[in-house]
Amino acid sequence: MTEVKKNRLDEDLLKANGRRNFLGKSALLGLTGAGVSLGLAGCKDEIAAKPAAAAASAPALGREVAPGQLDDYYHFSSGGHSGEARILGVPSGRTLRRIPIFNIDPMVGWGITNESKAIMGTKPDGSLKYTTGDTHHVHGSYKDGTYDGRWLFTNDKIHSRLARIRMDTMECDKITELPNVMGFHGIFTDKRDPVDEKINYTTRVFCGQEFHTPLPNDGRDLEDPSKWGCLFSCVDAETMEVRWQCRIDGNMELVATSYDGKLAGSTNYNTENAMDLAGMMTAERDACTFFHIERIEKMVKDGKFTTIGSSKVPVVDGRKAANADPKAAVTCYVQLGKNPHGVNASPDGKYFVTADKLSPTASVIELALVLKWFAGELKDLKEVVVAQPEIGLGPLHTAFDGKGNAYTSLFLDSQVVKWNIAQAIAQFKGDKAAKVVLDRIDVNFQPGHGYSSMGETKESDGKYFNSGNKFSKDRFLPVGPLHPETEQLINISGEKMATIAEHTAYPEPHDGIIVRRDVVKTRQIYNMDDFPNAVKAENAGIERKGNKVHVRLMSQAPAFSMPIIKVKKGDEVTITLTNHDKVEDLTHGCAVPTYNICFIVNPQETKSVTFKADRVGAYWIYCTHFCHALHLEMRSRLLIEA
Repeated sequence: MTEVKKNRLDEDLLKANGRRNFLGKSALLGLTGAGVSLGLAGCKDEIAAKPAAAAASAPALGREVAPGQLDDYYHFSSGGHSGEARILGVPSGRTLRRIPIFNIDPMVGWGITNESKAIMGTKPDGSLKYTTGDTHHVHGSYKDGTYDGRWLFTNDKIHSRLARIRMDTMECDKITELPNVMGFHGIFTDKRDPVDEKINYTTRVFCGQEFHTPLPNDGRDLEDPSKWGCLFSCVDAETMEVRWQCRIDGNMELVATSYDGKLAGSTNYNTENAMDLAGMMTAERDACTFFHIERIEKMVKDGKFTTIGSSKVPVVDGRKAANADPKAAVTCYVQLGKNPHGVNASPDGKYFVTADKLSPTASVIELALVLKWFAGELKDLKEVVVAQPEIGLGPLHTAFDGKGNAYTSLFLDSQVVKWNIAQAIAQFKGDKAAKVVLDRIDVNFQPGHGYSSMGETKESDGKYFNSGNKFSKDRFLPVGPLHPETEQLINISGEKMATIAEHTAYPEPHDGIIVRRDVVKTRQIYNMDDFPNAVKAENAGIERKGNKVHVRLMSQAPAFSMPIIKVKKGDEVTITLTNHDKVEDLTHGCAVPTYNICFIVNPQETKSVTFKADRVGAYWIYCTHFCHALHLEMRSRLLIEA
């Protein structure tokens, strides 16, 4: 390396560290200014962080995927307040698809077609009930403790909705709104059914509520916070109906489930049940709330529940006062550091690891001891915490490599820290020689969520860790005040971590999962017979019933089946379009000028739209999606007569 290049590299590293320290100190000052105690006195930095650009001793993992070659993993990510989910390739970082869910997407026609509107939910006048959403977490369905490639689930924090995505088509097929819930944040699927040991796949999705609200929220008790509360909801994965809810103390953050299906847990801040920031910061310790699933479902079966407002969903009381007896309790509250954030299950099924956010610690909870407490065999609930290592400032999320090591994002330190669970437990028991922290690496900057390849399964393979960073000052070309965020890919396969790639992310993604490509089995074309309204030669054409006109249209490159379509002003027109091409990747579009219509149909797929023909004139219906050498000529004339 030339002296000039070396000097420039040194300057860049100094700038990077300077920006990291500046951001960390700014965030730290903001928190301390709010009266937050971080408990910094005992925090030790056993391993000095190395710059993200520095070489490391990890085995080589490819980061470049040659043209025509496939990535090894799918990266399924939330899209934040874009309301969508996203699919990237790992390790390339290539964006493969955006999945519209709670947002309108005119490319595919989501929120425009009748079929998508039915899934999103409409008002009596046919307009969408909501056109915004805030996706935070994406998790897959399981079989035998690993992904089965059937479904993905994600949340809408704004409107408290749960969405299901089919992994064969990568499209949302169902959305459910949770009753009496505001701020639906944490979400996780169960990894097996705990009631029937023969059922070893996902049957439920668990949903945590973050914001206190009056129960019911119908105008009463607006000035009486003692009547406010939060509900933990269980949704049937198959029907997407809410099975039950459990009322708790405090606000829920993230959710995890055990591999045996017996427990779900949620980090719980604001155990003070306060309604303002100052009140939420009073207690020096908060909790992880555990839910005994089988007991809750037995109470529901036995009729030992209430309901709230107009909702018929059974509600079980999980508050502390009602669960003092361990043998009858449906919940327990395990004390942690201040304002914990993430909670994740270790691949061996033994532990939940929480990131304590406003304490420089992670907490390791042994699940066998939690079950022992529920059985009345453990007197002190504090004993379930078997380690609480000091790892750094602002811990948020933890992932695993399947080798006994954990990787936690440190928001204030702008780092990812690698630490060993067994060594943390040994240190907690008094072994002063235990080496807990194994490595640190700088990221750019302020990491939020982090997750490893197959890290949420028993097949965690310890190859990649993705750090989702919230700030990207000076990392990319400036594009105005709104900066992109960064997805930073780290090789975790060796003793030392090494950053191997950095990609932009359109704001504001949150959590995600990295899934081996062999798990995902997608369809290449649809089955026309799966669509009851499919248009075929025998039913194609125009049908009129009064002022309601149904146009049944077929597309096959490079033409629509009807060159001319005539309707009258004032008609309610429904266009149903079926793509008769059977060639993979041969998609057709359908746009109608002036009438705000644009959607696509994939091979053998059917979609429909409905609009009122309120303007006379000639309108070209044209194909929007390139399909053929004569794509530009693929049109029909819509003639609206007076």
